[in-house]
Amino acid sequence: MERVYLVGFMGVGKSTIGKKLAHKLNFEFIDLDYIFEEKYKISIDRFFHKYDEELFRKMEHELLLATFEKPNAVISTGGGTPCFYGAMDKINQAGISIYIKMQPSAIAYRLSSARRKRPLIDNLPKEDLQKFIAEKLKKREPVYQKAHIHINGMNVHIDELAEKLQKELNTA
Repeated sequence: MERVYLVGFMGVGKSTIGKKLAHKLNFEFIDLDYIFEEKYKISIDRFFHKYDEELFRKMEHELLLATFEKPNAVISTGGGTPCFYGAMDKINQAGISIYIKMQPSAIAYRLSSARRKRPLIDNLPKEDLQKFIAEKLKKREPVYQKAHIHINGMNVHIDELAEKLQKELNTA
């Protein structure tokens, strides 16, 4: 397996961890959200408002499928990417998946202070954010749980994770 997929809720640090991990493994880093925005020349937030989530998920899934041909890559997925079109099972066949897990309160704290626009929470009052995250996470958790490796997003040791993955990749 030449690919590592990072899955988890928005705001858990998939892109940040992914960049560091790719550097440690000497792999390419691919951020699906960034790829979407570059390819379609529109922010995900604007796309959601102009079109809809269903169309976004279809287009996002096509971008995910294209990563299956990329060797030596760490891929940061969107928070919902694994939850549509049987994507998590496909991810698990295409590479090693890592679920970055966090408590809803920690995610809410991160998202409330983030500058990046998030279409699913844009119009949500701050006091409803944690409840929304907890409910959405409850629905997505069974999908995320299918990941090969689970890590705590609050306590990520990149060196240890890279070493563990290096062993996995060498035995694959």
